[in-house]
Amino acid sequence: MNGRIADVAKSEPSQATLFELPEAPLEPAAPNPEYTELAARLPNSLRLGTMSWSYPGWRGIVYGASADAKQLAARGLTAYSQHPLLTTVEIDRTYYEPLPPTVLADFAEQVPTTFRFVVKAPEVCVLRNFPLHARYGKKRGEANPHYLDAEPAIEAVARAHEGLGEKLGVMLFQFPPQDVGGVAAFVGRLGAFLQRLPPGITYAVELRNRELLGRAYSEALVASGALHCHNVWGEMPSVLAQARRMPPATRRPLLVRWLMRRGDDYKTAGARYMPFNRLVDEDLTNRDEVALLLAKAIAHDVPAYALLDNKAEGCAPASAVHLARAIARARESEIAVGQR
Repeated sequence: MNGRIADVAKSEPSQATLFELPEAPLEPAAPNPEYTELAARLPNSLRLGTMSWSYPGWRGIVYGASADAKQLAARGLTAYSQHPLLTTVEIDRTYYEPLPPTVLADFAEQVPTTFRFVVKAPEVCVLRNFPLHARYGKKRGEANPHYLDAEPAIEAVARAHEGLGEKLGVMLFQFPPQDVGGVAAFVGRLGAFLQRLPPGITYAVELRNRELLGRAYSEALVASGALHCHNVWGEMPSVLAQARRMPPATRRPLLVRWLMRRGDDYKTAGARYMPFNRLVDEDLTNRDEVALLLAKAIAHDVPAYALLDNKAEGCAPASAVHLARAIARARESEIAVGQR
């Protein structure tokens, strides 16, 4: 081969590259007319969704073809967002690692303009001490210098807003159960932290220490315009009890996260429910309470988000269908009572 031909050969794409096609989008599950009809009975102001979306066990429920978790994480949202009842989703990965705006923008491009994301803020903002877990390495058990530090939070908000734009619905600060040094210390730092965050974004706080759920916490949220995230988790009071303790300003919009039943833990529930492809244990008590709270929000023209975990009943999308039915019944019952 002479030099000129060799140079051309180097500059031209290989045969594999020349005929390489873009990956085909993942197909959604076959349409279910009941879900379409059920969605029509609920207002657009209500958004149901799941905590992440990359579960191969959802084949036939959300996804039409088999795909591994990595493929679903990268390209599954187009199929996910075609489910009539799933109009929001939580991005959980941002709790553990920063995602570049380009990755978030790719997520946003996969969904319709009406779709909204709930983005978890990084754990470095909400951990007072690093947990005694191997993944924290030498930092295990040490004090976290960035606990309730606004700077990493501001950076995370900027990334989320740049990548998702108007599709960013809520930025969530999820505080794990931990020693926070007392109610007064926590609430004082939380209030100052929230006041420093950029305006124009909806922020929410989720607690897992029930003793923090009180007047001082409420006042800190109201002063900053932040929301309380009503959660079904561990030893927290019921979502209805939480709502009774919180002023209306902290639930406009309403945010509910249904994680798991009282007495369960993530590892045990995960092992029991894998591969998350069906309802295993229906939790009628929590389902009805969440449905009632959401129906009341709808009745008062309050927008609402409800995010469901696989560990609530075994399969988050299936739980969303049952929850939607319960909300529709509760809403229609309230309408009927109001018309008497």
